Amino acid sequence: MGPGVYDGRTGSTSPFEQTVYLLAEAGRTVERSLAARLAHRGLTSTHHALLSTLARHGPHGRHDLVARVTAPAPEVDRALDDLLSARLLQSMVVHVGGRQEVLTITPSGQAALDVLHTDASSVQEDLLAPLTKGQRVELNSLLRRVCAAAARGAEQHARPGPGWVLTDGQRRRWVLRESAPEATARPGKAADAGGRGTARARSHPSTPC
Repeated sequence: MGPGVYDGRTGSTSPFEQTVYLLAEAGRTVERSLAARLAHRGLTSTHHALLSTLARHGPHGRHDLVARVTAPAPEVDRALDDLLSARLLQSMVVHVGGRQEVLTITPSGQAALDVLHTDASSVQEDLLAPLTKGQRVELNSLLRRVCAAAARGAEQHARPGPGWVLTDGQRRRWVLRESAPEATARPGKAADAGGRGTARARSHPSTPC
């Protein structure tokens, strides 16, 4: 985001400078910076997620932990093996409701997580350098409210409503869906690539058919 792109005193009439886009751009910058710090430590975001989950929520069965972390299962398994090998995690076998492996974070793992928190604070300082202390506190409070509202409304907004969409299939078209797509298409009613089915559609006037 170059200098002069967005002036918070006057706002902006550009649709590309809506708050949602600015948040996304800031988020991408933070992700790149955090990933670089993790790579410098020989870690990945999956290692970080595993350490954080066990530190915050306590011991987990291996299968439950793999399912909880939002990364492909083989990647999570490799990361777990890395952390166990480095003794940042420890494993024990318990026989409660069957045999299962339970993982916990070790003191060394907690110390490693503290280092990562320090790295995150450094990234935060760089990102928020233009803001005063009061503005930083206010921003944190506002983002907490936004994130809480987003979490509550995630499922509600997961399915799109009526509106313009690009259809699937070989012959793709920009069409107006006049009703929300159904979660599961009934036999014989599935919409085809041309937009037919339970949702009525019409082509955009400027789009050749």
